[in-house]
Amino acid sequence: MLRKVLLGISLIACTAGSAADEWLKSLPDFELLDQHGTTHSLDQYRDRELIVMYVQGVGCPIARIALPQFREVREMYQSQNIEFLMFNANIQDDLKRINREATEFGIDFTILKDSEQLLAKSLGVERTAEVFIIDPKTQDVLFRGPINDQLGYETQRNEAHDEYLKDALNTVLAGGTVDMQDIPDSKGCLVAIFDT
Repeated sequence: MLRKVLLGISLIACTAGSAADEWLKSLPDFELLDQHGTTHSLDQYRDRELIVMYVQGVGCPIARIALPQFREVREMYQSQNIEFLMFNANIQDDLKRINREATEFGIDFTILKDSEQLLAKSLGVERTAEVFIIDPKTQDVLFRGPINDQLGYETQRNEAHDEYLKDALNTVLAGGTVDMQDIPDSKGCLVAIFDT
């Protein structure tokens, strides 16, 4: 009986590990325009230690409210050769709308327009305001989730209790692996993914 219980626990652990592995996908090679019409490719970021990508969406209040938090993380870690980018995969958001949003809300990040949803589909994106930590050399996703626990759908704390992105960056930079079992789903606006 004990043997069956131990085997069951082992299978559950393997299943949980597999689920976590499936949750972390990989970044494909890309060549995309930003909000100013400049072309960006993965190759130009190969020399970076890491890339942090944020899912942006025009008009999404959570994506807008989380901007200062993303900016704060950039200020803390940019000196460590980390590139901070955004991308927009919303069908309805063209470059003109994205540029207008960036101007109106002071978004000083490069926002890549994922017109064909190459990044969104490869990364398994479902919502805006989600962040990804990516190794540009291997193209592996090392973390995905919210920046912190400050924002919810109907709640907003004055301060975050858990700093998921900062903790993940510290772990990865120290050579560790992020335990994705401890990371909640991101709260953000739905990104409509079309079938090909």
